[in-house]
Amino acid sequence: MPSLQSTLDDEGVADELAASQRSISIAEFFEKNKHMLGFDSGARGLVTAVKEAVDNALDAAEEAGHLPDIYIEIEEVGDYYRLVVEDNGPGITTEELPKVFGKLLYGSRFHKREQARGQQGIGISAAVLYSQLTSGKPAKITSRTQGGEAKYFELIIDTDSNEPEVSVDETTTWDRTHGTRIELEMEANMRARGQLRDYVKHTAVVNPHARIELREPNGEFKAERATDQLPAETEEIRPHPHGVELGTLLKMLEATDSYSVSGFLQGEFTRVGTKTATNVIAAFTDRHYGREMAWRTPATHEADIEAAVTEAVANKGQAATDEFAGRVADAIRDHDRLAHHELATLVEHAAVATTDETGTTFGDTVQEKAVAAAWTIVRDDRTADLYTLTDEATSTRKDDGVIESFAERLAAKFDGEGQVRDRLRRETLEEYVERAAAMTAEREDVSFGETARENVADALWSVARTVPDDPPNVAAVADDRDTASALLSAMSETDIIAPPTDCLSPITADLVRSGLEKEFDADFYASATRDAGVHGGDPFIVEAGIAYGGDLPAEGSVELLRFANRVPLVYQRGACATTDVLKGIGWRNYGLDQPGGSGMPNGPAVIMIHVASTNVPFTSESKDAIANIPAIEDEIELAVREAARELKSYLNKRRSMQQRQEKQDVLGSILPEMADKLATVTEREELKIDDSLARIMNNVLVERRIENSHVELVVENNSGTSASPELTEIVSAEPTSVSDGARVVEMDGEWFIKWSPEVGSDDDSVLQYELADESDYDLDVTGIESAKLTVNT
Repeated sequence: MPSLQSTLDDEGVADELAASQRSISIAEFFEKNKHMLGFDSGARGLVTAVKEAVDNALDAAEEAGHLPDIYIEIEEVGDYYRLVVEDNGPGITTEELPKVFGKLLYGSRFHKREQARGQQGIGISAAVLYSQLTSGKPAKITSRTQGGEAKYFELIIDTDSNEPEVSVDETTTWDRTHGTRIELEMEANMRARGQLRDYVKHTAVVNPHARIELREPNGEFKAERATDQLPAETEEIRPHPHGVELGTLLKMLEATDSYSVSGFLQGEFTRVGTKTATNVIAAFTDRHYGREMAWRTPATHEADIEAAVTEAVANKGQAATDEFAGRVADAIRDHDRLAHHELATLVEHAAVATTDETGTTFGDTVQEKAVAAAWTIVRDDRTADLYTLTDEATSTRKDDGVIESFAERLAAKFDGEGQVRDRLRRETLEEYVERAAAMTAEREDVSFGETARENVADALWSVARTVPDDPPNVAAVADDRDTASALLSAMSETDIIAPPTDCLSPITADLVRSGLEKEFDADFYASATRDAGVHGGDPFIVEAGIAYGGDLPAEGSVELLRFANRVPLVYQRGACATTDVLKGIGWRNYGLDQPGGSGMPNGPAVIMIHVASTNVPFTSESKDAIANIPAIEDEIELAVREAARELKSYLNKRRSMQQRQEKQDVLGSILPEMADKLATVTEREELKIDDSLARIMNNVLVERRIENSHVELVVENNSGTSASPELTEIVSAEPTSVSDGARVVEMDGEWFIKWSPEVGSDDDSVLQYELADESDYDLDVTGIESAKLTVNT
């Protein structure tokens, strides 16, 4: 069969191909690529749909100032599963609701530099699309705004146009005063029940202010609130200069209304004021124009300078010319080094002063000639100047002949075309040094290494002067990619205050700990929240938490909880930057087992990592894994290590207490036998060993002594540091004559006497009270580890 190309000429083929071209709707694209959004199987599709609906619900409730109350129900109906998600958010207006659920890439957060769970406007509409593709049924949505009537919609997405098709639009009744309810039927299964429950549980960990209830065919899960504190409100910010990419910068340059670069920097970026803009522009002009070499001024050639300037000036009269030349020579003498533009300024000042003194005008042409004449003399001895700079810059003193040879070759580079003012960029200077060093090394048969070359280039650049030229305007920068690149480099290398964090809403270290305590029964908890960092112009904050021991599984690797903007990342753990960072940490140093010294650690622990950002860099549209961005990876590692150091201290202390208890147990078994034998041999009463054991172990000893109605609690501190125990004596009769510092509380026929004495090392404290009637006694001592406490009552 003949091919298309064989039956048509080239133009015909092009026409035929052109006729088949058409634009593709985003909905149509994801219809065929739903796996990219996390809907690649029935099991995962159900989890993803729950995730997108819950994320929207949390965002909506928080933005309206409501503590989130979210209900999730999954029910098997025939061949499909029905998913229902309800929230107590502000509801959605009748005009916006069809677009929110029935149009991909529709939302209010995409262009905002502000932390939010959803940003692209794809998530919930993608769930609607998956539902209609697999079941053929529309999404059923009920929404009610405060004070309004509840509205009920049924809709699908027209994938050809990426627009909603509404089949039902009516008023209904609903028991919620405000909120939104979405019902979807889809082809799914419960094979990912574990991931589903993990998602809900982990969502509760990082959203301790939310109440979440899940009901599914095989059970239910409830997470109550741990706090009534809503996340801090966020505010939109401008991008930060650090991390902005070149393409983004060019786009911003083209869109700005600013004429000057200074105005652009201050108007379009956060943390850029007048001083910072000046610093950026200085670095920019260095890169764009280069610097001018400042040569050491001649010490013994004043007469030469005066003569040269005098010869360059014509028709001004001898007295005025001598005055002018003298002023120029004196000004040069007052400077250790001079660049060309600095010399021009000196000459200009001398001309003005001479004109005022003599009445003779020294105009621009005369000044230019005077500058050229004086500059020739200033730079005449540059070889000696370069020799001194090179000799001081090289860490290993080289032979004088080698340094002189290098200086001569380097000085010759400044005689090239266009080098009258000795203005050059840093890369040109480095090239000069490189060539001179290479030639010297070859001719002199010596080593002139990379470090020496860098040091010489640094020394020369440090004495060069920033030029006074005004930077190009914004339009000129936008029109030239290289110029824009120079501005970008200047922005990156300038120290700029970290971006404000009011655009972010981190969980905070305290609530990270509270969330872990609420959902995991452990012995130890630690948390850390880092200061803000910057990636791609967007600020981010990394938080980490660790739970250890208790009921956590002792076998196997630790449980890793990954979060981005308070959203659990359920899938693609192996492709996530958080996993890579954890594998690279030496966990044995922190008390966790790590077979082979690398990889995920083992032990009864949960490690959580949360990245909050105005733009989290995910690896794909499904938002399951964080990309390997060095700046973010560094902050993840620092946050995890900060929490892990607390774990290390806890484990070391626990190990020490265990060893102490083992020693105490051994002594406790030996001392009674020794006391018995000693009493038998000496025929004396048996010794009381509790006091002796406390002193041998350097423990805090608490004894109760009773004589008639008088009761004493003696606290004896045998340790090397002061102790602050809290003692609570519970008695069944009313106490009197209680010693100072005590607090007495009566409750249900019992009296609680509480002391908090401060007992110094090798000191004791006596706490006392009187009882008129017989009583039962019960003493509770806290504030001291049990292994360091002996109670003899």
